[in-house]
Amino acid sequence: MPEINITSIRTSSNGVWQGDNPLDHAFPLLIVQTTLILAVSRFLAFLLKPLRQPKVIAEIAGGILLGPSAIGRNKEYLNWVFPKWSTPILESVASVGLLFFLFLVGLELDMSSIRRSGRRAFGIAVAGISLPFVCGLAVAFVLRKTIKGEDQVGFSQFLVFVGVALSITAFPVLSRILAELKLLTTQVGETAMAAAAFNDVTAWILLALAVALAGNGAGGEHKSPLISIWVLISGGAFVAIMLTVIRSAMKWVSRRFSSRNNMADEAYICFTLAGVLVSGFITDLIGIHSIFGAFVFGLTIPKGGVFAERLIDRIEDFVSGLLLPLYFASSGLKTDVATIHNGRSWGLLALVIATACGGKIIGTFVVATMFMIPARESLTLGVLMNTKGLVELIVLDIGKEKRVLNDESFAILVLMALFTTFITTPTVLAIYKPACGGSSTSSRRKLRDLTTTKDTKDELRILACAHGSGNVPTLISLVESTRSTKNSQLKLYIMHLVELTERSSSIIMVQRVRKNGLPFLNQSLSSEWHDRVTGEFQAYSQYGRVSARTMTSISNLTTMHEDICHVGENKKVALIILPFHLQWRGEGDQAIMDNVGHGWRGVNQRVLKNAPCSVAVLVDRGFGNGSQISEANTNIIRRVCIMFFGGPDDREALELGGRMGEHPAVKVTIVRFIQQERQEKNHVMLQLSPSERGGAELSYSFSTAIMNPEKEKELDEIAMAEFKSKWEGTMRVSERMRVKQHC
Repeated sequence: MPEINITSIRTSSNGVWQGDNPLDHAFPLLIVQTTLILAVSRFLAFLLKPLRQPKVIAEIAGGILLGPSAIGRNKEYLNWVFPKWSTPILESVASVGLLFFLFLVGLELDMSSIRRSGRRAFGIAVAGISLPFVCGLAVAFVLRKTIKGEDQVGFSQFLVFVGVALSITAFPVLSRILAELKLLTTQVGETAMAAAAFNDVTAWILLALAVALAGNGAGGEHKSPLISIWVLISGGAFVAIMLTVIRSAMKWVSRRFSSRNNMADEAYICFTLAGVLVSGFITDLIGIHSIFGAFVFGLTIPKGGVFAERLIDRIEDFVSGLLLPLYFASSGLKTDVATIHNGRSWGLLALVIATACGGKIIGTFVVATMFMIPARESLTLGVLMNTKGLVELIVLDIGKEKRVLNDESFAILVLMALFTTFITTPTVLAIYKPACGGSSTSSRRKLRDLTTTKDTKDELRILACAHGSGNVPTLISLVESTRSTKNSQLKLYIMHLVELTERSSSIIMVQRVRKNGLPFLNQSLSSEWHDRVTGEFQAYSQYGRVSARTMTSISNLTTMHEDICHVGENKKVALIILPFHLQWRGEGDQAIMDNVGHGWRGVNQRVLKNAPCSVAVLVDRGFGNGSQISEANTNIIRRVCIMFFGGPDDREALELGGRMGEHPAVKVTIVRFIQQERQEKNHVMLQLSPSERGGAELSYSFSTAIMNPEKEKELDEIAMAEFKSKWEGTMRVSERMRVKQHC
């Protein structure tokens, strides 16, 4: 392919009708590259999701797949979609995303956690850096002597880059893995985060040293060692000014910021975003990579509060969802696995992986056990601290840009970072079981237990789950209908179910709403959803005998049932209310059915299987948005019909109907279907259950469950007799005949 002068490339084309090929112009080609990278990385992330891998794995793998290692082996495709002249443009756009992402990382990193962690986290961090760094220096000797061309690079530069690459712990990737495993707020997670925070700060210092020493790399002009000293002194002065003067200024901005004055708030946001760019320019001017300035500027922003939350909301989706994948993919595009072409190269890769894992895990394990941490937790800390990711790739990209690393050494180190991060989650799951909820008892609490107890002051405890504020009106109507006006008190726990993502706001939210790896009642928590729900249920206080508390479960959908079951067990609730995965919006013929996601259906199924008490699935057809009922307003009558076919679930529904009947504004009708005996075989009872075939959301099939029909019939008769004797004259009970199907 002939060389092209990039200055001759036009930004946009005149269109195909005028004979222009859009892919020969910068902006249309950038659009195609971005779309292709996002599509491939999202597809790989979908495939890796069952393995609970961080998104960075899919994004790097997507770049490798699109690059010269796989699809890019077709030179025609590579020259057409990723020509060499487009590389600076793609990397420039990706660097903007990287700049703002490192600002978010600094914003997410709480320096006070390092001070609170004490000597234990500090010792673990020092061991987790020093031993891998020393081992990395030894590996660097081998790589320098073995890989062709590396002996032309400056000795100290190559040693520092390899040592830094092997000793880094990726703080942002680690925080997301811990959140995924529900370990972020446990003792193990907090120790790992504090050690990783110290490791991250040290890594930036080592990175600045590596960049200062690198100069122009192999074949470049050799500069005076004094230049490196001046770079480090200037960098230290920059950090000191940022953490004193600029931090005080940002505290003033944070105090002035409010959600009421939109015009002033926009000015503060724009001022801060401009500060990110200026900080990056200053560190680049000093001779340190521009991302270092953005990271330090993020440290100056006060943690928590409206200002930090608004900053994250404004930039995280655009940066993390669109621009950052371009950076990871560009690293993958530079990786040519074909350079690892013989046994010697694969042996070097195995040596680098073994050294990186061994140095980090052994160093962390030994020091952790010295601090009297149990062996299993110490080993878990070692595996967690072995996480690689963003900072590692930045170091490697700078090394390749400075020509300190050639294609083969770059590919070896990138694959090492991929492998060590990939094994983190499955290894931790294998050696350390995260906290989880669930019922370990064979008997479950039932609503009927409250009526049989002799203690008339026993509370009815309900755990009501909601996907969002749209579920609140219907929940209020249902819960208010079940509220007895006589003896039993009502204690209501409202749990907001939020799916965990890799967004910075999601990680910060985990730290606020979880404790020891589990949801808890945080009375100081303030959010739009929390404030609205609290306001909606505040009217209950005037009735007495009612208390409502809110909490949030932010978790992966595959493990969210553990949170629900744990709270149900811990709070001794008698009933869990789950929102149905299908919701109706509108009224009558205008009603629209929304599917909140197939994953939420799985959450409900796992709760039904593991719950420590009775479970009700609330199907919201939009009937709960009207006027609320109360003791003072009995003009609004709610009519409830309970169909009783028999069995333990129907007996619980009957008990719930009895509680509803105690409310003066609720009229309950019981319709009992009496079975007409015709033929009976094998003592099998037919039960309705969701169909598992084909994924059809609206189809249901019959499944058989082995039960004792005589025993169940006897219990049904006892429950119905007690119900009639208790509510005779106040509730209507009618009977219908049904024919039993042949089995």
